[in-house]
Amino acid sequence: MSAVRLAVFDCDGTLVDGQADVCWAMDRAFARAGLAGPDMQAVRRIVGLSLPVAVRSLAPDLPEDQARAVTEFYRSSFRARREEGLLDEPLYDGIAELLVNLRDAGWSLAVATGKSDRGLAACLATHGIADMFISLQTADRHPSKPHPAMLEAALFEAGAAPREAVMIGDTSFDMLMARSAGVRAIGVAWGYHAPAELMASGALSVAETSAALATALEEALG
Repeated sequence: MSAVRLAVFDCDGTLVDGQADVCWAMDRAFARAGLAGPDMQAVRRIVGLSLPVAVRSLAPDLPEDQARAVTEFYRSSFRARREEGLLDEPLYDGIAELLVNLRDAGWSLAVATGKSDRGLAACLATHGIADMFISLQTADRHPSKPHPAMLEAALFEAGAAPREAVMIGDTSFDMLMARSAGVRAIGVAWGYHAPAELMASGALSVAETSAALATALEEALG
């Protein structure tokens, strides 16, 4: 039996560019809670964390009741935007082709994301790629990255050992999660954290394009 080769992708900042909607929803959530809006660069840097952790990171001194209110306002604002058909989460260039090529080459594919189950399902369905993945791990069922729980669950569902997997992501949270799980990590340069930060957090390399990512994956596991 051939060995498993598992590629686990982050979603926002790796598969899709959802920063505009994240920034809009976070600004609206703070405003609905009667608070000054957060710095948008700071918001981009917390993409990938589970929502309550992200809110606390943006406003560490908020009383607990206000932090909960911001969290719920974000969820309701984002959900309304999705239901109105206003979400814009385009796939990055070359990602659709990359996923098809990896699958056809025998790779197993998974997602580990700070999105909710509902948000991830809607995103993947919009792009017609939901059936590409054998494991979908979200913030609804796991601690926030960089805790390794969602990556460990993906390994279990794929029947893969850590040495048979690669985590692909755009933030240090992804790289640190992989390191905690004993999994190789490859960064992508088109997301929300700088390549130097990804390398410092444990990335084997940082891909500048989807084609470069395909090459890096083959080099990582062969």
